[in-house]
Amino acid sequence: MIHGFAVSSRWFALAWLCLLVLLNCSGYAADTPAGSKPNIVFILADDLGINDLGCYGRKDHQTPHLDRLAAEGIRFTDAYAAASVCSPTRAALMTGLAPARVKITTFMPGRADAASQKLLQAKILNSLPKQLQTLPECLKEAGYATACIGKWHLGGKDSQPRDHGFDRFFPGKARTVPSETEGSKGETLLTDRACQFIAEKKEQPFFLYLAHHTPHIPYAARPDRIEANRSAHEPAYAATIELLDASVGRVLAKLDELKLREKTLVIVSSDNGGLHVPELNHQRITHCTPFRAGKGFLYEGGIRVPLLVRWPGQIPAGRVCRTPVITTDWLPTLVEFAGATPPKRLDGTSLAGLLRGTQELPERALCWYQPHYVNQGGRPSGAIRVGRWKFIEHYDFPNIELYDLQTDPGEVTNVADKHPEIVNRLKQQLADWRREVNAEEMAPNPAFQEELFRKLYVEIDPSRYNSATASPEEFQRMQSWRALMDKVVRKE
Repeated sequence: MIHGFAVSSRWFALAWLCLLVLLNCSGYAADTPAGSKPNIVFILADDLGINDLGCYGRKDHQTPHLDRLAAEGIRFTDAYAAASVCSPTRAALMTGLAPARVKITTFMPGRADAASQKLLQAKILNSLPKQLQTLPECLKEAGYATACIGKWHLGGKDSQPRDHGFDRFFPGKARTVPSETEGSKGETLLTDRACQFIAEKKEQPFFLYLAHHTPHIPYAARPDRIEANRSAHEPAYAATIELLDASVGRVLAKLDELKLREKTLVIVSSDNGGLHVPELNHQRITHCTPFRAGKGFLYEGGIRVPLLVRWPGQIPAGRVCRTPVITTDWLPTLVEFAGATPPKRLDGTSLAGLLRGTQELPERALCWYQPHYVNQGGRPSGAIRVGRWKFIEHYDFPNIELYDLQTDPGEVTNVADKHPEIVNRLKQQLADWRREVNAEEMAPNPAFQEELFRKLYVEIDPSRYNSATASPEEFQRMQSWRALMDKVVRKE
């Protein structure tokens, strides 16, 4: 009897194991593949706008690989950068904390104060604080190999990626000469190193942070690529976007070659909105239609960014998600997927359930604080979005704005006067949040010159400029505006 029972038990165990295998192959697996952690590839573009990819409706940019990634995963329509410029968003990605809490609220090292400013800007840290636990540090503790390939922009000496949890760092070059084998932003070499890292670490879980310099100005392209894109809004920019797309395609192909597709979570996003005003020697760059403004502004064009996420077998394909999410959400999300231990303090929320399609996020407030004047014409301001409502206040001029993003996503009509109760509620909520994160304050500028302020921020509102619809007169006015902005900033 005992022997027969032992044999039956073995047969029962074998049958149960076969059933588990069948369930797993049929798509009824547990939340993560048994005995494994997902590889994570996070590709962050530099100044890629919400309107720059074909899958978001852009007709004059060719992005087949990114479009395919969107079809194989989730495309977010209401994804936000944590700031309208680069360094704060990157700090939020690394820490899961709001830029105002980290004390990094503009690009490093920031812009000098100028006579055109009513306020002196808030001080920032010029390196990511070492006492803050970072995403790569969390993942390393969970057994991940980690690499930062590309742009860091979170500090110099003693605050490099290896000082914050990355095993490997290859910065590449932000400017290269376009050739048969390279673009103007070092895209090819960065992709080479990224694919090399994937191949070397294919037998263990890895975190690849591929932070392209693309399409940040200055950019250029080979004459034949410009000619091929001659019908685009800005042919050289369109050619640069093509190189970004090609890089993503190469990374995806490497994952397929190494049979890592189902084991790898791929995320593609941007650090802020696209650059919509002229800058350096670029008279036109991109436009964020249908959204207002671009990089440097807390209007939607400055902070709403592309976000594509793919994990075959774990995240349903072909979805379009309209839930508002923000950069700070990625640390808690990725730590949860990796089975790692998160830091004790976080401002972000895990998106794991939302991505899997098993849980919706409750409505919450997303907040921004920009106590700075920036090169694109943005001024000191704060913003909060709750549901359909977006509230913006400016700190150097008594001006408040309220927009219904459901009916007015382009923030054309300020309805603050029609909804004083909503204005008061959101204004107080934003003030409470600033106190909670201990946001740095600004001070009056003793060298302020009213005339310069009026010429740069009143006579012309750069947030309203759209190079896709501008008349020749408007186009020339913006070129003159840029020349004056550069002169004022250089002088100071």
